[in-house]
Amino acid sequence: MSDQTMPGAENETGPQLRVLTQYVKDLSFENPNAPRTLGPLSDQPQIGVRVDVGVQRFADTDFEVTLSISIDAKSKEDVMFLVELQYCGLFRLTNIPADSLEPMLLIECPRQVFPFARRIVADVTRDGGFPPLMIDPIDFVGLYQQRRADAAPAGTMPN
Repeated sequence: MSDQTMPGAENETGPQLRVLTQYVKDLSFENPNAPRTLGPLSDQPQIGVRVDVGVQRFADTDFEVTLSISIDAKSKEDVMFLVELQYCGLFRLTNIPADSLEPMLLIECPRQVFPFARRIVADVTRDGGFPPLMIDPIDFVGLYQQRRADAAPAGTMPN
């Protein structure tokens, strides 16, 4: 047998992002005015979607990235449904340059788990008696840039 390692082995020195696991951390669905709001509607519902990304370090290379999605749907003054989801991924990032770590955690990691969170939202709204809500793709780069701009001191521009 040879002592050579196979491609993808642990001794690679290039940057690596691995998804170790992903999971629902918290999920809430409220349907407060059912069955009244389940029938045909005269107007298009107003749907508000809020997204946030949080990061917690667990080890030198392991990070929990939480994608928080809050949705409220209203028809006129009636609340149709409320959804709150915290969907997490546990990521191992190795050989990532220090200046690239934050964008990797706040852009690329949530991009990896978003399709799964989107499916959960669609399933729970369908199971709640509504058409499945398919959230539009999220611009995680724009969200990251907005977060940096909000964190910058007044009168200065972020790098």
